[in-house]
This record gives sequence, C-alpha cells and structure tokens, in this order.
Amino acid sequence: MKVHHLNCVKIESPFGSAIGHCILIESNESLTLIDAGIGMAETKEPEKILGKELVEITGFQFDESFTAIKQIEQLGLNPDKVANIICSHLDPDHVGGAADFPKARLHLSKEEYNSFKDGHERYLNHQLSHNPEIRLYEKDNSNWFDLPARKLDLDIEAYLIPLFGHTPGHCGVACKLNNRWTFYVGDAYYLRAELEDRNHPIDRLATIRAVDNKTRLQSLDKVRKVISNFGGEMEYFGYHDPTEFKKEKVSE
Repeated sequence: MKVHHLNCVKIESPFGSAIGHCILIESNESLTLIDAGIGMAETKEPEKILGKELVEITGFQFDESFTAIKQIEQLGLNPDKVANIICSHLDPDHVGGAADFPKARLHLSKEEYNSFKDGHERYLNHQLSHNPEIRLYEKDNSNWFDLPARKLDLDIEAYLIPLFGHTPGHCGVACKLNNRWTFYVGDAYYLRAELEDRNHPIDRLATIRAVDNKTRLQSLDKVRKVISNFGGEMEYFGYHDPTEFKKEKVSE
C-alpha cells in the first residue's frame, strides 16, 4: 500500500493561507481518495460553478495543478483507477473534484447526504450532477479508540467517525495504512493550534461556518480527547492547516 498526501485547495484570505489536505491510497490495483478538493470545472470557470460571492468570501485561488486529477496524473497513475472517494462532508471545496472521477463510488454519512439533498444553502448540488454511485452509512455498533464509528465497505480497514456540527453529517476518517492508524479530522478543526488554544482567533470563523456550533465544539472536544489518550498510536491532521502538510510526504 502506498499513501500520497495531496494539497487540492489553495486559499488566501484575511484569516491567512489555507490548503485542502487530501489523501490518495494505492491498494490492490485501485485508488481511493479521502476528500477530493476543488475540481477542474471550478478551476476553469470558478464564478460560474462556485459563484462570485463564494469565491470572494473564501479567497479560493485557482490553478489546475492543484486538482486531484492532475496530481494523480503527475504521479504517473491512471485517474480511471480511482474507485472510491471517502467524503468527510459535501462542502464545495471538499467534493468538487469528485466529478473528475465519474467511475468512483462516494462514501459518506447518511446525515450529510440528507442535508445535501434537502438543499441546504452551503452545498452546491450541481457538483454531484454526474450522478455518482453513493454508499451511505448510518449509526452502527462499531467503535474506534472509544469513539462511535461506522465501518466503511472498502478493501482497507477504515471508518467514518461522526464529528457533527460543522455540517449536519460531518465525519472524520480513520484508516489503517501500513499497520498504523491515520485519523483525518476534516474540518473538525481548521488549525492544529485549536487543540491547545480554546480561544484561538480562528474559532470565530469556525463558529460562523458551523451549522450547529454547540455540536461542533463537542466534536472538537472528542478530537482533543482521542489525541490526548491515543495520539502516539496514530498520525492525525485536518484539511486546512498548511503546517500539517508536506508535499513530499509519501509512505508505503
């Protein structure tokens, strides 16, 4: 198994620079993505696909070299081999790239998909207009390091970890890669510094972006607890913190 870390988003905003930290897993002749970043369509026509207001508010920067499909090609891999995309949630900067892999099955929580289908204003429904196969996960009896978990139907050991609040069905992703756990927390925090600093200035942005801030804060406390108790047994990171990302980071 080979694991590649990809930066699939570039953001420049008043809050500073941010990234989109996705994971590409090579396993059994197929490829799995954890989140998909911004796609080619958004890169070519950002205001048409995302809307001028969203582009201006977020500070998205557009360069097709950041898209997952271009980075996969740069690695000498075949994008048609992307068979699965695990979605932490369906915000535009996490799922836009899914359309570049029309054969891929999407894996996400049922709560998130229901919110998406109900037309919540934060989502762009046309980003899934390519009608991908979707596998939804409900609450089950799984457990991961004392956290409720939902076992994923994949050829690798992986779980969705409910960390609701940022969106109604936002989840982290825990997966065992080369005998070591990786815990991707998505947008449960924007910056790793939030784990120690409960009054970090970025909390203002996180509060604004949360659909349920009380639940978001409870989810962040869950992340703090599992890392405090078991952090030595795993690699962990979020989506947006550039200090957690190293382009050359590849493991096998």
